[in-house]
Amino acid sequence: MANNEAVAIGIVTVSDRASSGVYQDRSGPAIERFLQEVVTTPWRAVPRLVPDGIESVRDALIDLADRESCALIFTTGGTGPAPRDLTPEATVAACTRLMPGFGEMMRAESLKQVPTAILSRQTAGIRGSTLIVNLPGRPASIRFTMQAMFPAVPYCLDLIG
Repeated sequence: MANNEAVAIGIVTVSDRASSGVYQDRSGPAIERFLQEVVTTPWRAVPRLVPDGIESVRDALIDLADRESCALIFTTGGTGPAPRDLTPEATVAACTRLMPGFGEMMRAESLKQVPTAILSRQTAGIRGSTLIVNLPGRPASIRFTMQAMFPAVPYCLDLIG
């Protein structure tokens, strides 16, 4: 990639209700706002809005990594214990290596805010030269967890890219 070429960053909102139009996605835009504040190199968002489920999420991750050449993908939603919360399983299915430290760190930081953070199953992994990170579904939680873990992201991208 040329130095002046914008880095593609995938943003995948996982929600049955938002993907069917029951309510507007607020989580994907929250990720994009955070990235606008902290990313200093040229980048472009590649958004996706998909229903819960292993296949829908896995297919979106593979498409963003392989076809759209995203260096980084964030998911939001689907990381809890509800039966259709399958984003971590989809992430594992799409990745060749896992990076469990991201999820561990986000849970540890979130536990300082809310005791229910222990229910989160966030994970992260690598597909080719793409880092994929699961974020929570609530905009306030997204900001808090991204502030905590984002400093490690550029170094990880350098190592895998």
